[in-house]
Amino acid sequence: MNATSVIENLANTARMAARTLAGSTSEARNQILLNIADELEKNLEAILEANQKDMADAKASGMNQSLQDRLLLTKARVESMANAARQITKLPDPLNKVLVERNLDNGLNLKQKTVPFGVVGMVYEARPNVTVDAAVILIKSGNAALLRGSSSAANSNKVLIEVMRRAFNKTDISPDVIQLVPSDDRSSVTALLTARGYVDLVIPRGSASLIRMVVDESTVPTIETGAGVCHVYVDKSADLEKAIPILINSKCNRPSTCNAAETLLVDKSIADKFLPIAFKALADANVVINTDKASKVIADKLGIATKLATEESWSTEYGTLEINVGQVDGVKNAIDHISKYGTKHTEAIVAEDKEAIEIFSNLNDCVAVMINTSTRFTDGEQMGFGAEIGISNQKLHARGPMGLEQMTTTTWIVSGNGQIRK
Repeated sequence: MNATSVIENLANTARMAARTLAGSTSEARNQILLNIADELEKNLEAILEANQKDMADAKASGMNQSLQDRLLLTKARVESMANAARQITKLPDPLNKVLVERNLDNGLNLKQKTVPFGVVGMVYEARPNVTVDAAVILIKSGNAALLRGSSSAANSNKVLIEVMRRAFNKTDISPDVIQLVPSDDRSSVTALLTARGYVDLVIPRGSASLIRMVVDESTVPTIETGAGVCHVYVDKSADLEKAIPILINSKCNRPSTCNAAETLLVDKSIADKFLPIAFKALADANVVINTDKASKVIADKLGIATKLATEESWSTEYGTLEINVGQVDGVKNAIDHISKYGTKHTEAIVAEDKEAIEIFSNLNDCVAVMINTSTRFTDGEQMGFGAEIGISNQKLHARGPMGLEQMTTTTWIVSGNGQIRK
């Protein structure tokens, strides 16, 4: 069977199964999520064993450290996935919410309510946690999931799907609402992206090149998650005792994620005072440092190894312990730099001056602005969504971390009593 037929069959099966979700109660869907959390914990050993096979293959193939970190599952990460499923059960049901209701002059009653998309495809690299996060969010929001992870996570994803499908035992909801798309051939991606009429929405999650490929090739509507070239700007009014922990957390807490900082911008009027502290903290954290010429002079005097940043450096999402450092002339100059090199993801300002904070917040065109806090908080779980499908940098249909509400669309219900249009 060719890839197109495989995807069409999976999508048809998923759509039929989605009817069991459409007719289910919020309590029934929540019970599935609780069952999934329990099954993940019960099968921890099998999940980690499968993941170790993937990790061994990844290391043998020379996969870079950033992707290896995203591929890796640990006891804590599996427990976090289970806890996320439980957290989502505590969130309000996103379905059948009446957004608009009014009576028209002709006696018709008009309602707009939230409904599922239907069949949602996910295309993602490494990241076996996405297999669970996407499944539980889509189930709670009434959608069927076609999950196409990368071949590098094939063993992990296979076991995770098997484990989650056990959660449907003795329930009225079909396990076929979760489908694993084969990952051994790229043709399955092409077939998924062009399955218009079978698949209602595709969401990519991964590298900039993967996202661009999905957006360029897909005939199915997409929500574009984006790369994260995030900045920390330290204003002349900053409390420097706050600035260092914010910088180090933004860069080093988990550098492989899209909300990790890639560039530090410093007001040049405090560069001589702040950069020596910042360089030492970054060096102590084993961060590779790329600088502009003015900042390199300061680093050289301290004997701290740095490299001159290239034009390409400023727009690079490293995903590793590497950062750019540059000086700017005030908050508006910082915004100009961010506008040129950023990806509209997350931008942080460390400042005490209210006017500088207001300018930075108002003029930055991005998903999230962090004021005196780490860029790492742009995250569905951290923002109270339980988990996330991904973070959208675009402006249509959703922007920012995408949770339950973002996985719904709307239907208009018009009720009458025999009216006809004149």
